[in-house]
Amino acid sequence: MDDLTDAYARCRDLNRVHGRTYYLATRLLPAWKRRHVHALYGFTRYADDIVDQRSVLSVVERKAVLEAWSAGFLAGLAGEPVVDPLLPAVLHTIEVFDIDRDDFATFLRSMAMDLTVTRYATYADLLSYMDGSAAVIGTMMLPILGSSDPAAAREPARQLGLAFQLTNFIRDVAEDLDRGRVYLPQADLDRFGVTPDDLAVAAADERATPAVKELVAFQVQRARKHYAAAAAGIPLLERSSQACIRAAYRVYGAILTEIERQDYDVFVRRAVVPTRKRLMMAARCLTTRAGRPVRVPGSPADPGRMPVVAAQAALL
Repeated sequence: MDDLTDAYARCRDLNRVHGRTYYLATRLLPAWKRRHVHALYGFTRYADDIVDQRSVLSVVERKAVLEAWSAGFLAGLAGEPVVDPLLPAVLHTIEVFDIDRDDFATFLRSMAMDLTVTRYATYADLLSYMDGSAAVIGTMMLPILGSSDPAAAREPARQLGLAFQLTNFIRDVAEDLDRGRVYLPQADLDRFGVTPDDLAVAAADERATPAVKELVAFQVQRARKHYAAAAAGIPLLERSSQACIRAAYRVYGAILTEIERQDYDVFVRRAVVPTRKRLMMAARCLTTRAGRPVRVPGSPADPGRMPVVAAQAALL
């Protein structure tokens, strides 16, 4: 039991340090659900961190570490004891909610792709990767969040995972270049007359060219389509989960609004939603009536019923 408690605490700390938006949103969940969401975040974050250790490990070494960690996880699913500071929480969460084991295998396959695949020819190719790295996270989460109609909520949950990850890809072009990766499809670069070298120059100059801005604007509109496709799923969630996912939806979607305010220049500075604004959004989501339709990012916020200052205090 001590190992399990420690594992959940480790997952919570990973979320708190590395996933500010997600962590804020989890504060709107009942405590008993919160730790299970932290467990899934910890699992995905830890695997991603293994893949991204370029400065200290070679591709061969990272591949070996990922394979060994994945093997330990799969052995744990089969009922074997695990010696790991994080996995007991993940395995416990999977068991409690009977989460589809295939989703985790799909996720780990996409993580392995990141070791060798650095470019994607088309958006269809990128979606194949994102199916494992993002869409399945939505379906992993769904049993924890609960739904009045899980079958109807499944595809919106997948779409929300895609929306969040594409938002990351748009915002973090420079960071991904540092890791040797370009997640914007080559077909889109060609469409706007942009090369990977152009992106590297823009990152070095901390200034986007007009062509790069047009490319980014196109990606922003694509991401908004995923948000729009995800919106219908939030009112289908259990009442106790709706505020959390509504907040994540709104705050993460607001990153795209910040990019628009920067005239689509993702190199001049990292697009960040100010803390006060994030708290205001989360507070309004806390006070929004359960079942209310979700506005797509960029639309006016729902007014809510609780005074915003009181709702903010509940988040702190």
